[in-house]
Amino acid sequence: MSNFDVAIIGSGPGGYVAAIRCAQLGLKTAIIERYKTLGGTCLNVGCIPSKAMLDSSEHYHNAEHTFKIHGIDLNGLKVNLLQMIARKNEVVKQNVDGIAFLMKKNKITVFEGHGSFLDKNTLSIAKTDGSSEQITAKNIIIATGSKPMAIPGVEIDKKRIITSTEALNLQEVPKHMVVIGGGVIGMELGSVYGRLGAKVSVIEFTDSLIPTMDAAMGKELQKVLAKLGFDFYFGHKVTGVAVKGKQTVVAFEELKTGEKKELKADYTLVSVGRRPYTDGLSLEKAGLTADERGRIPVNNHLETTVPGIYAIGDVVKGAMLAHKAEEEGVFVAELIAGQKPHINYLLIPNVVYTWPEVSSVGYTEKELKEQAIPYKTGAFPFKASGRARASMDMDGVVRVYAHKDTDEILGVHMIGPRVADMIAEAVVAMEFRASAEDIARMSHAHPTYTEVFREACLAATANRALHM
Repeated sequence: MSNFDVAIIGSGPGGYVAAIRCAQLGLKTAIIERYKTLGGTCLNVGCIPSKAMLDSSEHYHNAEHTFKIHGIDLNGLKVNLLQMIARKNEVVKQNVDGIAFLMKKNKITVFEGHGSFLDKNTLSIAKTDGSSEQITAKNIIIATGSKPMAIPGVEIDKKRIITSTEALNLQEVPKHMVVIGGGVIGMELGSVYGRLGAKVSVIEFTDSLIPTMDAAMGKELQKVLAKLGFDFYFGHKVTGVAVKGKQTVVAFEELKTGEKKELKADYTLVSVGRRPYTDGLSLEKAGLTADERGRIPVNNHLETTVPGIYAIGDVVKGAMLAHKAEEEGVFVAELIAGQKPHINYLLIPNVVYTWPEVSSVGYTEKELKEQAIPYKTGAFPFKASGRARASMDMDGVVRVYAHKDTDEILGVHMIGPRVADMIAEAVVAMEFRASAEDIARMSHAHPTYTEVFREACLAATANRALHM
């Protein structure tokens, strides 16, 4: 039986990053992955492939709608969806091959199979050929990620009623797609097919899109997606989905009135969130119990109730974000090695990769009001940006919330071009507890999109925006 300092179950962003950091710190490390490729949901059927499809669909949309204005004439433009998917698959392969290389480079032992507990220090690895292997470890990190949630009474057949996984491999552009859920994943994948020509209808239980982000961002994103022809049904509950031939029939009702409605579509994408994936781990044999939402309880050191067993990423509380899992993986590795790491969860950014993109960090306006924190607001639209005009990316706005008395930046929320990258400046500023005036007094290259962030900070500082 092989013995390790650290064994990690799951090779997603949290798991593989934890493994690399453990190895860097001189710990004998093993990682267990049940699938044939490393990288977990993010690299195989999540973050990476969806971004590949988002970029391809945006190129097509621009070719169809804006190239002519730029002076580029095209004839016979059409979607080659199979080539888009082939390119996406190659992007995935390059990334997962890269993770395999990093495991070898860092001398991390990789086990392929389903890992489960025999006791708090012993893991059984069930292989696809029916055999099994056992290993022991002084420390074990659970990093098994999450799976798409289902709706009671709705059977996902993976053909017409699909999850995000199947949505990445459709063989045709739908004429009509219903998206159940107005969150991040639904809006990203809905926008892929909306750009390629599909009619998209969104059914959302709450009263806005991306309800976990600042309310202003949801309203702006709705305006943008409406330009693609999206229909929205807010405050509605899905009661059933049936497949009839090559169509799905979605039954839903308005929460306030109880009015029953129906939509027919080629495909229905169920995108109502994700649940922690701890199936088959035999947690009880290690003395662990998941909570009512399937999460594994941990303390501030991400250690479970059993000393030496840690949990990170989507299986613990907090936002289900790849980079949050990565931070937690590094945190636990350094903790095991005797260091004193820290994570500021308030300053982990959130991003929606539609176009324009949406990003945020820090407090939302709702949270500031709930906590009675005095604040002031500065906002600046991209339509007033020379760089945005030049690129024809004028949708969106940057909103900055700063403390009313100290001017410290408390929250930054953006929708616009390249804001997934722009949000990093806000994260750095807030890590150093910068004021809105600090950003306002820093030189930003002209013309750039980041000037919009500076102008929003100027607007928060005695309404000093220069270009509006």
